[in-house]
Amino acid sequence: MVVLSSFPPPTEGIKLVQPNTGAFINTRDLGQGTLYIAESRVSWVSATSGQGFSLEYPHISLHAVSKDPSAFPQECLYLMLDSRLDEPDEALDNQDSEDEESETDMSEVRFIPEDRGLLDAMYHAMTICQTLHPDPNDSISDGDFEDTEEGEYCLDGAETAENDHDNGEAENMESDMGQFEDADPEH
Repeated sequence: MVVLSSFPPPTEGIKLVQPNTGAFINTRDLGQGTLYIAESRVSWVSATSGQGFSLEYPHISLHAVSKDPSAFPQECLYLMLDSRLDEPDEALDNQDSEDEESETDMSEVRFIPEDRGLLDAMYHAMTICQTLHPDPNDSISDGDFEDTEEGEYCLDGAETAENDHDNGEAENMESDMGQFEDADPEH
């Protein structure tokens, strides 16, 4: 549950600070404030009340730039969370119905900067910080990939051996080409 509260904005590992940014939790408009995208969490603080909220990256299932007016009337940075966020008004209602299964166990958060041209920078900062918090349930392990920079290839003496091997395979394929000529086609 996220409850708006007073807290100091993050001071370490900040990748982006975006003032004049509106925030929505599900359909609730929280007004204008300052968005902080830091390595440890995403925080938003209201410009009028000084209250805000923080989201930890492991709970952010998806982040994207949304420009589809049929999904939301304004272009925004969209976050899908893996749990239901209760606004203070909803918290009391939900305590009575805890036994019932909710239709959805996710929430949506939208950040709308005053300058829509900054959406890509916001998305990029989120992407960098999200990669610092990999999903522990992800099936890809760190050992599955070599540490190379994007566009870099590791070419060594194995390249010539691989080319010789490929030439041999090509010759074998040519001799096997007629292998299934008399087979009846299935329709």
